[in-house]
Amino acid sequence: MALLEVDRLRVEFPTRRRALVAVDDVSLTVEAGEVLGVVGESGAGKSVTGAAIIGLIEPPGRVAGGEIRFDGRRIDHLSDEEKRRIRGKEIGSVFQDPLTSLNPLFTVGQQLVETILAHSDRSADDARRHALRLLEDVGIPAAAHRIDSYPHEFSGGMRQRVVIALAVCAGPRLIIADEPTTALDVSIQAQIITLLKRLCREQGTAIMLITHDMGVIAETADRVAVMYAGRIVEVGQVRQILRAPTHPYTTGLMDSIPRLGRDDADLAQIDGAMPRLHEIPDGCAFHSRCPHAFDLCRRRRPVLRTTGETAAACFLFDQERSDDRRHRNSR
Repeated sequence: MALLEVDRLRVEFPTRRRALVAVDDVSLTVEAGEVLGVVGESGAGKSVTGAAIIGLIEPPGRVAGGEIRFDGRRIDHLSDEEKRRIRGKEIGSVFQDPLTSLNPLFTVGQQLVETILAHSDRSADDARRHALRLLEDVGIPAAAHRIDSYPHEFSGGMRQRVVIALAVCAGPRLIIADEPTTALDVSIQAQIITLLKRLCREQGTAIMLITHDMGVIAETADRVAVMYAGRIVEVGQVRQILRAPTHPYTTGLMDSIPRLGRDDADLAQIDGAMPRLHEIPDGCAFHSRCPHAFDLCRRRRPVLRTTGETAAACFLFDQERSDDRRHRNSR
């Protein structure tokens, strides 16, 4: 049994005219000690999926369908107080801007100690010693001195390390990391990625890593789920998807990545833009940008199905199988 199971999740944001569907029929799993990457353009539904898992969908948004199970227990229908108990102790979170996770009025030590005390039976002195060890573990230099510093006294990269220490201080088994390296320079990104991988290796922590950066996915994740317009369009092992992406959208993402030795000066791009929530077309949401779209793509919405070593939501493979069958029958 997977540590996290999301089954046909649907998240809606009601408006005066109709409900806008931000996440539509999303199913995924995360195993203990695994890093699942969730990748896609802005507006794909990645962050909303993560927020739904940890119970942070702001009203009037709501989970309108599906189930979320953690360690076999359904958690999407729990009360706000029950969800609060799970957050931090069982499921930690790391967000893109660490200043949104840190209170500027308290030292980082005070915030760590408060979180540790809220989720354990440690004494205050023991909690402070644990907080100091955590700051050392995440690479804060002179941690014994910096533990009494305020968030504004840290650089962006150091603040993100503090947020990671906060996320793991109660020993959660799953961390939802939403764009944890986006605002950092490349060298700091590499350090944060190394830190997250070490947490998985040494503590068995599972991580759901949400990002738009395929380079971060390649360096960090074991599996990847590619999202587009609120749905998962492809999922599989990272190595397989990097080597031979199946869905046309995934192929477009891969072709847009700069590569050493590439002769062409211009990067490939996916024409058009992600549709807004009130403009998602019938059929496959990607069909207006897809170079392989045909009539069926405009009329029906494809579902995920196995296509070799990955699963993709695309009619192209049905077409290819039909063409293969016709070709074999004509011989």
